[in-house]
Amino acid sequence: MNPHDRLLLDAAKAGDTDAVRAALAAGAAPETRDEDLRTPLLLAVLGDHLRAAEALVAAGADPNAPDSRADSPWLVTGVTGSVRMMRALLPAGPDLRQRNRFGGISLIPAAERGHVGYVRAVLAETDIDVDHVNRLGWTALLEPVILGDGDFRHEEVVRLLLAAGADPWLADSKGVTAYEHAVRRGFDGLARLLRAAQERPGGDGRSAR
Repeated sequence: MNPHDRLLLDAAKAGDTDAVRAALAAGAAPETRDEDLRTPLLLAVLGDHLRAAEALVAAGADPNAPDSRADSPWLVTGVTGSVRMMRALLPAGPDLRQRNRFGGISLIPAAERGHVGYVRAVLAETDIDVDHVNRLGWTALLEPVILGDGDFRHEEVVRLLLAAGADPWLADSKGVTAYEHAVRRGFDGLARLLRAAQERPGGDGRSAR
């Protein structure tokens, strides 16, 4: 490996923006990879090192470059829930349809983890698919109900998704809707939100999306 590439990887991981810029100026490749195929930008995103990531984006770093686990800088923003990092990557043209190893887009892990700010921002500032279905048969609306703990964060995520047009009738691979999962898990607040969405005028049109 080019020694400048190694310096760039280490600087990005540490969030040392000056060292990132110095390594780039010395000829380091923005798309160099470590042993796990992680790029400098992915390492910066994982550490939420905003300035380092911005320097890499300015140098043309790819927000969609996958590592050995099929994670990418863009996909990881949904895992960390960092709104500022999400916004830093938008000028680089991330692929909103890019899928992780579970077949999900960035919105789905963000919803599952209750990252309210991220869900709000990505829905408002991009045209991400609110009803994308992953390989498990789950949507962003199903994940916070199936995997969440029914707290206020997950309720707010569900409100945001429904307000953005998420289909409350989309069921999982076994035909169970988010409302039915909420009832089964005893999440009364979520169940009320989802039932109200199903009962809204026009809410009984079972989407084929």
